Amino acid sequence: MPDYHDDLRLAHVLADAADAATMDRFKALDLKVETKPDMTPVSEADKNAEELIRNHLSRARPRDAVLGEEYGVEGTGPRRWVIDPIDGTKNYVRGVPVWATLISLMEAGEGGYQPVVGVVSAPALGRRWWAAKGAGAFTGRSLTSASRLHVSKVNRLADSSFAYSSLTGWEEQGRLGGFLDLTRTVWRTRGYGDFWPYMMVAEGSIDLCAEPELSLWDMAAPAIVVTEAGGTFTGLDGRPGPHSGNAAASNGLLHDDLLSYLTER
Repeated sequence: MPDYHDDLRLAHVLADAADAATMDRFKALDLKVETKPDMTPVSEADKNAEELIRNHLSRARPRDAVLGEEYGVEGTGPRRWVIDPIDGTKNYVRGVPVWATLISLMEAGEGGYQPVVGVVSAPALGRRWWAAKGAGAFTGRSLTSASRLHVSKVNRLADSSFAYSSLTGWEEQGRLGGFLDLTRTVWRTRGYGDFWPYMMVAEGSIDLCAEPELSLWDMAAPAIVVTEAGGTFTGLDGRPGPHSGNAAASNGLLHDDLLSYLTER
């Protein structure tokens, strides 16, 4: 199996640079915020962080392609870095500390590009999570000061904790009935949203999470962290990985049950 240690170290360097840039503008009174064509917000910090990461990659990995939320795809080839400079921009612009920079390296293989490295860095929470293919998933302050992640062993929906982002998307997609039935079946529900529930699945703090509409840059890094922690990450259609435009993550033991509720149309 390939060794991705150098790529993982680079991803941490990229995350360090992004953390410094985003924290410098977090809660700034003069932060500039625009509305994109899809009616979602983008701040100057989103753009600056992605530009910073792209500039680092152009020097450190000039042959690799880059796909980012703010500036699209650049380059071609079997290796592609996928970036969400600030996942949780709506939180960021309101001063809510639940946001993160997501950095993933994907490699071409069977079924298309698959994540082989992922870093999720949430500096306002003082947390970072990461994983590399075949090497496990971890959380901590650095590569040398970390704890290994493991999903939970809860095997009954009635005992499980389920996290989600909001109700709106489920209703728009005609999945609200199944979603509500699931919330009535599980032990506990919470609307944490964005990257955080996937990291809690990886940590074993919760057992299930799902979102009805996402982009690749939202999912690539969380997908490998969850799977390397022993969990399962698929689309609502059951397709493994971050390619379905939506996501379901679990400890693996409850994944079929999760999908059976959320695939209702």
